[in-house]
Amino acid sequence: APRVAHAWLCPPRNLLDMDTFSKSDPVVVLFMQGSGSSEWKEFGRTEVIDNTLNPDFVRKFVLDYYFEEKQNLRFDPPGSHSAVLGAQDFLGQAFVALGEVIGSQRGRLERALTGVPGKRCGTILLLAEELSNCRDIVTMQLCANKLDKKDFFGKSDPFLVFYRSNEDGTFTICHKTEVVKNTLNPVWQPFTIPVRALCNGDYDRTVKIDVYDWDRDGSHDFIGEFATSYRELSRAQSQFTVYEVLNPRKKCKKKKYVNSGTVTLLSFSVESEFTFVDYIRGGTQLNFTVAIDFTASNGMPSQPTSLHYASPYQLSAYALALKAVGEIIQDYDSDKLFPAYGFGAKLPPDGKISHQFPLNNNADNPSCAGIEGVLESYLQSLRTVQLYGPTNFAPVINQVAGAAAQVTDGSQYHVLLIITDGVISDMLQTKEAIVTASALPMSIIIVGVGPAEFEAMEELDGDEVRVSSRGRYAERDIVQFVPFRDYVDDSGNQVLSMARLAKDVLAEIPEQLLSYMKTHDIKPRRADP
Repeated sequence: APRVAHAWLCPPRNLLDMDTFSKSDPVVVLFMQGSGSSEWKEFGRTEVIDNTLNPDFVRKFVLDYYFEEKQNLRFDPPGSHSAVLGAQDFLGQAFVALGEVIGSQRGRLERALTGVPGKRCGTILLLAEELSNCRDIVTMQLCANKLDKKDFFGKSDPFLVFYRSNEDGTFTICHKTEVVKNTLNPVWQPFTIPVRALCNGDYDRTVKIDVYDWDRDGSHDFIGEFATSYRELSRAQSQFTVYEVLNPRKKCKKKKYVNSGTVTLLSFSVESEFTFVDYIRGGTQLNFTVAIDFTASNGMPSQPTSLHYASPYQLSAYALALKAVGEIIQDYDSDKLFPAYGFGAKLPPDGKISHQFPLNNNADNPSCAGIEGVLESYLQSLRTVQLYGPTNFAPVINQVAGAAAQVTDGSQYHVLLIITDGVISDMLQTKEAIVTASALPMSIIIVGVGPAEFEAMEELDGDEVRVSSRGRYAERDIVQFVPFRDYVDDSGNQVLSMARLAKDVLAEIPEQLLSYMKTHDIKPRRADP
């Protein structure tokens, strides 16, 4: 996900006057809360401004912004340094998530200071602006020649995996190409990637590229690897660059080993890009919709073995996933009203099966007030409907796609969260719905709960092979799938586990939004001064 630095200005207004013979001498201290942690750590403080209740601070706080994380901030404006008390007087404090400020109009948020009983403490005005960062985006195309043959009955099915190197010497995956079937001389489609994702803006940082032979069961065969850098890749603007693909194990075993083929960089071009924050500041709203699986395979909600069971001490897996994702996305939705649906249940009074019933039982207005409203309606539905089946995704995807199709000018972007326990029943219809939705301003997140195998979900994810239906391919990759069980750790730190879940499922949303805007040549609206 993009890391975007932001500058902060913090001018409090109408502060409490704690000095007897003059006005207060305010300073603002910023505290940050780590992801999944309850501990507050001081990040920095402004200069002290003497004798005023309406200070304008010069000092800015520069932070890294991550869309996919809940970044909690606390602003404490202590009062004057008192020689009598030997301490700073408390003027109140303000709590805010960084996403709230980014998602507010023009990146400007005013928040009341609280904490002094019986007194109005004034307000603090928070302004966020994006620092000029590496905004370049690269488009490149590669081909390979004479790769090693890995398949017994045919040739290889090659694809490339790109990794950027980190400061600590580890590598992070940053791109996968599509798979080219049954060839030792593949030509991959051109693809685009932000320079910051490829090398974090460091042109000489190592970029490692692995070559694999795709296997249906996921145990892809390693063909070989090579290393390069952004600076070296950029030279291909004037000439072809050929890399030897080397397999270290083969090289050690065989004296006459030369290589496992070559990869040629056919083209490489650079252009500047707009960022996710540009669109949010320009007024793009994220509309969040929830769809929850009410099929019988979840088990009776009243039984502890049920995936819908919530004990007095712990929420169900469904509720945990909903809170983890929803509490971050809601910062970017101005009205905080979220349509919420269930699927796969029999509804009262006639027992009719439904695959998109409103959790609040209001077909005319299925929106719930905030994430807490969604949770309340979800728990109420568990008490009134009969869990049944089958597991159909297409109806709710088409429902959200219909809403997304109403406004396609970039001012609205829809995110659908589907939480499910099992094997999908309408795979063909769902693939058709995803292919259609891929041309619209929307993304789909699927969280799989329970012990089931989720191979079908991996296919819908489309990271390795783009989803297709009846000869049509998805215009963009819009689906992100994660199994909930991967985020339940033995330590029992539920807060940290859910922070990791939210981070992974939301990490692709900014790039998916940008891919829609770029495909449709939509530029961000200019924010009012």
